Amino acid sequence: MKHILSTFCLSLCTICMAAQTNITPEVLKSFENQPASASDRAISNAIQNNALSAMAKLNNNPSAQDTYFSIDIRNKGICDQKSSGRCWLFTGLNVLRHTAAKRMNHDGLMFSQVHLFFYDQLEKSNLFLQTIIDTRKQPLDSQKVQWLMKNALSDGGTYTGVADLVSKYGVVPSDVKPETYVSNATSEFNTHLVRKLREIAINIREKAAAGASQKQLEQYKTEQMKTVYHMLTLAYGQPVKEFTWAPRNANGKYKSEPRKYTPLEFYREWCQDAGNLQTDYIMLMNDPSREYNKVYEIDMDRHMYDGHNWLYLNLDIPDLEKCAIASLRDSVQMYFSCDVGKYLNKTNGLLDANNFDYESLLGTKFGMTKKQRIQTLDSGSSHAMTLMAVDLDSEGNATKWKVENTWGPSYGHNGYLIMTEEWFRDYMFRVVVNRKYIPQDILKLTTQKPVMLPAWDPMFSPED
Repeated sequence: MKHILSTFCLSLCTICMAAQTNITPEVLKSFENQPASASDRAISNAIQNNALSAMAKLNNNPSAQDTYFSIDIRNKGICDQKSSGRCWLFTGLNVLRHTAAKRMNHDGLMFSQVHLFFYDQLEKSNLFLQTIIDTRKQPLDSQKVQWLMKNALSDGGTYTGVADLVSKYGVVPSDVKPETYVSNATSEFNTHLVRKLREIAINIREKAAAGASQKQLEQYKTEQMKTVYHMLTLAYGQPVKEFTWAPRNANGKYKSEPRKYTPLEFYREWCQDAGNLQTDYIMLMNDPSREYNKVYEIDMDRHMYDGHNWLYLNLDIPDLEKCAIASLRDSVQMYFSCDVGKYLNKTNGLLDANNFDYESLLGTKFGMTKKQRIQTLDSGSSHAMTLMAVDLDSEGNATKWKVENTWGPSYGHNGYLIMTEEWFRDYMFRVVVNRKYIPQDILKLTTQKPVMLPAWDPMFSPED
């Protein structure tokens, strides 16, 4: 009876302790009373003096030795976005240049990122200020206005932005419009441009409160946009309006007589095989936290006021992979994005959950599903790259994938990253596929009315 009573009292004490809302001395003591082994002390000492990734890294991962791909669309030249968040732009232009290079038989072709980035920042500034005018009657502390103020301008973006910008402003070769210091390191300049935009925004709201009409506010905005334009020209140079160019061979000699182009003329002549970037391509998403086979649209998630919101079809992994494989079989690369920081071996460029064993090191299990990681903000798309290779087994199923990265040729596997199929399923989020590679039963799903999601949905931060 005494033993039963003691056990009951101990259980009651445990229940009471578990019900504590604060860390009381009793609860703290229960934490402190956990036994520590000799191995715990050794691991603790190591953790306190070393990087976790270095200690959790598993040597001799067999996946790192396998760099063969049954379908591999080769490129020439790895770009480097340096200290900027322009992966979305580099990736979009990398996919496009592959098409143009084939047409002109010019493997060394590179497009200028700064040409479009200038207009991206100009368009985003106008989008922000015009939306400030549109929301002028909403309280300053409303969620929408606060989101706008917080996200006045960024150097991140999406495929939709690439499609709208290219269609409006064309493309130019990189030797026509080279990078600047600021385009390679955008943070400092953006801080000042954002401050100016917020100043204009608060002035717009004050003028609106004082009775200014929408027409008057838009006239004021247009006048202030001249200052924004001037700041951008100081940082990125004057935009290219016309240039003379022709492809060259490996010895630097012209393959044809140089001719004059506008950026739009150049795009229409050399990139015509890519089709219409705005209508011929579908963004496919794998987000298990939302219903599959539904189309979703992100409110205010665009790069220009007269542009297109981010629109995507949410698919289960097998359906998404079917479309991606069909594109690669036809030698067509794709815009792709993922949660690149998870389990990345920076030395060999392998993305594989078996690269590291954090569970053994930290003495606990990490068991969330992809859905749960999204719901808890533990995972989301963070980086865009060019999907260019897949290795298929005898039944046509993917075993691994390869992407062209934008972190320079010395990073990872000669500038590329390799993903195991397991990693791909867990941390891949988006791929943009030409509609001709999408089966009809899936393509029909794109005709449904989109489910509108708010701009501040955490799953849809720009890729950088």
